Amino acid sequence: MKVAIIGGSGFVGTRLIETLKQNQGFEFLNIDKQQSSSFSAITHIADVLRKDTLVTLLKGVDVVVLLAAEHRDDVTPASLYYDVNVQGMKNTLEAMAQNEVRRIVFTSTVAVYGLNKVNPDELTPANPFNAYGKSKWQAEQVLQQWYDSHPDWNINIIRPTVIFGEGNRGNVYNLLNQIASGKFLMIGKGNNEKSMSYIGNIVAFMEFLIRERKTGYEVYNYVDKRDFTTNDLVHHTGEVLGKKIPTIHIPYTLGILGGYGFDILAWILRKKLTISSVRVKKFCAVTQFDSKKAMTTGFVPPYSIEEGLKRTLRAEFGK
Repeated sequence: MKVAIIGGSGFVGTRLIETLKQNQGFEFLNIDKQQSSSFSAITHIADVLRKDTLVTLLKGVDVVVLLAAEHRDDVTPASLYYDVNVQGMKNTLEAMAQNEVRRIVFTSTVAVYGLNKVNPDELTPANPFNAYGKSKWQAEQVLQQWYDSHPDWNINIIRPTVIFGEGNRGNVYNLLNQIASGKFLMIGKGNNEKSMSYIGNIVAFMEFLIRERKTGYEVYNYVDKRDFTTNDLVHHTGEVLGKKIPTIHIPYTLGILGGYGFDILAWILRKKLTISSVRVKKFCAVTQFDSKKAMTTGFVPPYSIEEGLKRTLRAEFGK
């Protein structure tokens, strides 16, 4: 089975290729704007906005895994979200069709639900609050419309919650880094629960879909339960690292005002800052999601959420 991973040079793509390479029966192709530090021999430099290049590269492919996306909170101009995430999807599907490739696994996001929803499942109406979530939802709609006219295709959409793991430098790493350093400022009471996904599990689920789910159109939330509160993360970090973590709490109102202040400062400086009002809102939001559908497919996560957190903390901060 030849698998083309579009956007495979990043954190998730690299771990997915590593996982697939451990099992026989797969041939790989990585298509990305950036060279892969781990898999340069199978990497082709290309952009999802260049359909002609995709048409050439997807010859002989059996399955496409589409990871390529604009996903940071501070992408400018905002039109890039729609160029890459929506037009990139259209280009990929058209290139697949020209090569008679009829299977795709697409990583969307739980951001399509919006903030502070009560444990949404896959049937919960979409209500994205930012350009990233809106563009991913539009990409899903493109897929649904495509399937309506191509019912012989196999389309699997994964909506993962925030992904963490060894080597990642995203929002969870930044949070754990602040906690581990002892310079952590808690905005609000810290009782908001957060669904998370460990990298070792999310790529294992992708492999499961490639191997086992070969027909139909399905959408899956992906979450590793149980959900931790921010206070839980502080406690587990201190326990794993053998540290007493001091925590200063400030009210949410002050925190969000500070976030708006950083927004203004970033605008004045024309510079992207690590603190913003959007990140304060996301930090304090309840981000719980239902993943019963994924967990009733027969898939068994290889790691518990506690083991994933322990492996990450020891790899990143255990020196």
